[in-house]
Amino acid sequence: MLDLPRKSLLGAMLSLSLVGCNSDSDKKEEDTSADSRLTLSIAHVNDHHSQLEPFAGTSMRLDGKDMQVELGGFSRLTTLFAEAEEQFPNLIKLHAGDAITGTLYYTFYQGEADAQMMNTVCFDAFALGNHEFDDSDEGLKTFLESLASDECNTPVLAANVKPAVGTPLAPAAEDDYIKPYTIKEVDGQKVGIIGIDIKGKTQNSSRPLNSTVFLDETQAAQDAIDDLKEQGVEHIVLLTHQGYENDKTIAAKLSGVDVIIGGDSHSLLGDFNSVGYSASGPYPTQVTNLDGDTVCIGQAWEYAKAFGLMQVEFDAAGKVESCTGQASLVIGDSFEKSDGNGGFIAVDEGEKADLIALLENVPEVTVVAPDANAESTLDNYRSRIDEKKAEVIGFANEAFCLVRVPGESTNRSAGVAGCENANLLAKGSDAAQLVAEAFLDASLRADFALQNAGGVRVPMSAGDITYNTAFTLLPFTNVLVELDITGQEVVDALEDAVSNHLDAAQSTGSQPYAAGLRWDLDLSQPKGTRFSNVEVKNGSGSWVAIEPATTYVMVTNDFIAEGRDGYTTLGEVTDDGRTTNTFLLYTQSLVDYLLKTGMVSPPLRADYSHQQVINASGSTLMD
Repeated sequence: MLDLPRKSLLGAMLSLSLVGCNSDSDKKEEDTSADSRLTLSIAHVNDHHSQLEPFAGTSMRLDGKDMQVELGGFSRLTTLFAEAEEQFPNLIKLHAGDAITGTLYYTFYQGEADAQMMNTVCFDAFALGNHEFDDSDEGLKTFLESLASDECNTPVLAANVKPAVGTPLAPAAEDDYIKPYTIKEVDGQKVGIIGIDIKGKTQNSSRPLNSTVFLDETQAAQDAIDDLKEQGVEHIVLLTHQGYENDKTIAAKLSGVDVIIGGDSHSLLGDFNSVGYSASGPYPTQVTNLDGDTVCIGQAWEYAKAFGLMQVEFDAAGKVESCTGQASLVIGDSFEKSDGNGGFIAVDEGEKADLIALLENVPEVTVVAPDANAESTLDNYRSRIDEKKAEVIGFANEAFCLVRVPGESTNRSAGVAGCENANLLAKGSDAAQLVAEAFLDASLRADFALQNAGGVRVPMSAGDITYNTAFTLLPFTNVLVELDITGQEVVDALEDAVSNHLDAAQSTGSQPYAAGLRWDLDLSQPKGTRFSNVEVKNGSGSWVAIEPATTYVMVTNDFIAEGRDGYTTLGEVTDDGRTTNTFLLYTQSLVDYLLKTGMVSPPLRADYSHQQVINASGSTLMD
């Protein structure tokens, strides 16, 4: 294990803690035993999605220069949780959901590898995310049993998820595997931690049993808060998997909530301008609840790349007095700089020492070594994967950036060279575009292909493409289906998809991408008028206006063809019997396309599905 100097983040937080303790020492001597004053520290992560390995060759601006670093890695998180536990006696450790699905670690081990890595941390609570239900209740049960196989006994929380008794998650009782909340004693005070999973997205975008009931998030949260208050629990933490914007919204509707630690939207919170990364809001974000009291909100990006550490000061009445903290990007101590010819070379030992010293005063980045025990645990699972995943199946001439909705606030491709402003461009996602092209190539009948943005999970750097790249890009077990669909139904399906996230406040993963189909999009308009100039590419390679009454063949994944992720019209086409299952695994279709193509580049700009895009505020996006 590398012997690295300890990062300023924990030290800075410790200093805050000591200052707080010293400033309150005289007052505490006068307070009664009924005083609810408490300093609570919260270490947290979310949405690691089976991403257990670090991301090598990740771009980051350090000391004003473009560098490449090794970002993330679950074993590094284990180190940080352990160090936080040593320095902060009043610490709770939380995971805000979507632990599984996303890499070959899940494909091969069905959550066992994730569970055992989580058990190197021993979380005080884990909230269910929507992707925990991707392999239905039975698949989730398999993961939870692996999580429970260690002495950690991590409570699994979701106050608004009620499996039917007699089903996999409730063989004898509703709460066999899932509890609404847990109570942890901290410095003599009771802290209630309540889990909330996003309802609509989980039902529409994953595969829970129809008998598993998902309650309204706000009502379930308030009912749990009231239950805890009746038990004398004054300090309430919501551990949610519903997205940053929904966390801010729900806070204003709830009485008695103090802190919300969230996930689902993969939001990076804080100020990361100095290292060239964009964020979706401050860390912690502070809003007010229904009582007018402060609520502190935190989230820690995605894929084990970031570590959240928040400190909350409660006054004598048990209300939030202040909250501070930092979500930090977690990196190793290897640095590469430009060689002046478009490549990167390792810095020398002197430059390395200078960079590490510099980063001691950059709290948004923390340099940390992997935990040795966690690495040993991970080694047990690497052996079956390494050989196959390393095989090269193609070459990317340029980076394929990942975007959901063009113009979105957080750059999901941050750190990938060539994708620095990808989220601001009208063309949107190169990665989703590539997937759609592969689907169209795989179908013998289709006129065009459609793919939802959320089904494409990571950006792709320029260079060699391996099996691991393909299975990380498309980690799920979907198959391709062909729909006989009219031109009008195509436009209606596109409108459905955007309305799903703009009007119904569901996942932005429903944003459509296509091959052989393109459009102009105005997000400032109401549903039914957002798409215009919808065109299809005909047999001669020319773009022509889509004909509302003409029947076309669309190839897509079976997930949205079933009407999930808000694609209501596609579900109606499927229900009408106008669909053919190709039984082609969609990831294999991408692999086959890459093997066939050899070297791939992003398509010509005219062939992107998004042509002109106007964002929700009425501004035209540029490329």
